[in-house]
This record gives sequence, structure tokens and C-alpha cells, in this order.
Amino acid sequence: MQTEKVIKRDNKYVLRTYARSQVVLAEGHGMTAADPDGKRYLDFTSGIGVNSLGYCHPAWVQAVCDQAATLQHTSNLYYTAPCGKLAKKLCRRTGMDAVFFGNSGAEANEGAIKAARKYATDTYGAARNKVITLVNSFHGRTLATLTATGQDVFHQYFGPFPGNFAYVPAGDFAALRDAADDTACAVMLELVQGEGGVVALDADYVAKVAEFCKKRDLVLIVDEVQTGVGRTGKFLACEHFDLRPDIVTLAKGLGGGLPIGAVLMTAKIAEHMGPGTHGSTFGGNPVVCAGALAVLDAMDEDFMDNVLTQAARLRAGLKTLPHVTEVSGLGLMVGIALEDGIKAADVRAACEKEGLLVLTAKTRLRLLPPLILTETDVDAALDTLRTVLEKF
Repeated sequence: MQTEKVIKRDNKYVLRTYARSQVVLAEGHGMTAADPDGKRYLDFTSGIGVNSLGYCHPAWVQAVCDQAATLQHTSNLYYTAPCGKLAKKLCRRTGMDAVFFGNSGAEANEGAIKAARKYATDTYGAARNKVITLVNSFHGRTLATLTATGQDVFHQYFGPFPGNFAYVPAGDFAALRDAADDTACAVMLELVQGEGGVVALDADYVAKVAEFCKKRDLVLIVDEVQTGVGRTGKFLACEHFDLRPDIVTLAKGLGGGLPIGAVLMTAKIAEHMGPGTHGSTFGGNPVVCAGALAVLDAMDEDFMDNVLTQAARLRAGLKTLPHVTEVSGLGLMVGIALEDGIKAADVRAACEKEGLLVLTAKTRLRLLPPLILTETDVDAALDTLRTVLEKF
């Protein structure tokens, strides 16, 4: 009865911009969530990659509660210790030089676009402002990040859209080179296209793009909103590609469950972003930063080794399941291609009935489990997926 009540109230008062599953989550611990009526779910979504330490990790809860009881907000008119500590840890961990904090991945990508254009305008003049992104990419739902998203389905209803974005097919270096005329200022890409189907870019292609950007002084932006903070078994997916871009964006798993976005940049870009060039009332909030610090503190070498170990176990097991034709992505960012005629949305709904929460990305199933998972969790998910897929 409680589940029905929550759904009915939500449908009456909340703007219906989400196609929600008919599942209500009331509490969670570790890898498991429960609805108001007591049904338990093994969660392989982590809130779309947000709950990196699972539900209510003790160290994260303690850090957030302690900070909330000390100082919850000040605005960026004043300094706070958690903001500076988090910035220092992120810069030291990534090799970047400075960071701007916002509240979401879309905000982070918006900030990255602004920073790239500011650098190019200061250095080469206002005409150099084109941002090149990849077909099938996804960068957010603000007007600028919707425009940056290389999927036509998102370019409807809300125009006019901001100008001077260009889209090139992933892997087609010649197309990118041709698009980079004298007005181009930046190339923006995801190393694994998440919403676009969980497809990793080719390493040779990434290396060519990086070298081209360096030669032409194009700002290289890597959107690690979904791939970053340990999701691929490295703190940044950039590490798999031996890549140091000019700007990296983070969000999702960084806050461990609280809203945060981060734009990390090199000194070359940062020196162009002075007072008044960007801002956020809630950015760098001390409670959120305290939670993010707990996330970073948890992600030591043993933690990352476990991510890689469990990712390998999960991927190997998925390849043995019926109707699975391909396992894509990187680390614990997993895409599952299914045989023709089997709809990922139908498999997702069937998994929910069996107590397993999974996601979809275009025609594929998508798994983004909390990074704390164990062999037992992997095997339980594989058993449920096998049971479900055997019925199709």
C-alpha cells in the first residue's frame, strides 16, 4: 500500500519529465535497497553511477552528518576548509591545476565550454568559438550542453539553440580534422559514450585527437561525468589512454550521493577564468565537499584493484549468458548488447521483478554497480540475469 501511495502522489504533483519504473525505494545499505513494503533489490545502477560507495556508506554518512552539524552553507563569498581540501585532493590525484565546483554534470560541462571559449577568445579573438563534439555523445540538458550532445533526438522543441557546435562521427579522425577550421576552439568527448550505448573510443583515435589538439592549440575537454571517480578501475578514464587533457569534468560518483560537479583544468586555461567569469551559489558547498572527501579517501589502491577484479569477473560472466552478443564499455561501466528481437527495456523490467535493478542505454542493457561490489554481488547479479534471459 505504501508503494502505491508514493507513486500516486508523485504522479499528481511532480512534473512528468521522467519515465519512471514502478519501483519506490525507501532505504538502502551497501549494495541493496528496499521499497516501503519490504521488497529488496540488488542495485546495479548506483543511482546512474552516483552512489559510488553504495547506499549509506558509514564513513560517508559520518562525514556528511558531522559537517551538516557544523556549517551547512556559506556561498562562495567566503572560504571553507572542505572546499579547499577537496580541490587540493582532486588536483593532486589528477595532475590538474585548478577546479571549479558546481552542482551537476551538466553544470560542469557548461563550465568547461565557457572556460574553453574564454581561453580561445582571449588568445585568438572572439571568432574562435566552435566546439566540436562526437556523434552519439551526451553532455547534459542545459541549452548549451544539449547542443553539445551529438544526438538529433535532443535537438528539438527548445530552440533556438546556441550556435557554433559541430558533430563528427566517433573514430573518424579525418572528419574531425576537416571540422576544425579557423573558428574551432575546442574538442569535447567522452572516452566511453555512456548514454550513447556504453561504447568506448579507440585508443589510437584518442591519441590522434590529442596530438591534433596540441598542435592546433584546441582546448581538449574530456567529459568524465560518468567515467570518472573510479568507475573504469582508474580514478580517471584518461589514465587508460595515457591522456592529459586541458579540461576534465566530473560529477556523479564524486559526491557519493550528494549533487556536485567539478571542472578541472590546467593552469593554461585557469589563468583566463578570473573573478566574475563564472559562479555558483551552491558550488563548493561544505557538506557536499565533506561527502566527496570521504569518497576520495575510500578510493585507495586496494579499492581500485577490487573494481578491476570485479569488472573482469562480471564481464566474463556476462559473455556466457543466453542472448548476449557483446559486452562493451570499460571497467564497471558495462553495456550489454542483446540478440535482435529482445528489447533491453523488457529485460530491465523483468530484472526488477526478480529483485535486480539495471539500466538501459539505447538498445543495450547498462550496468553501473556501486564500486564496493564483491564476488558474491557479481555472482548474484549474473544468476538473476541468467534466470531472466532464459525466459526470452
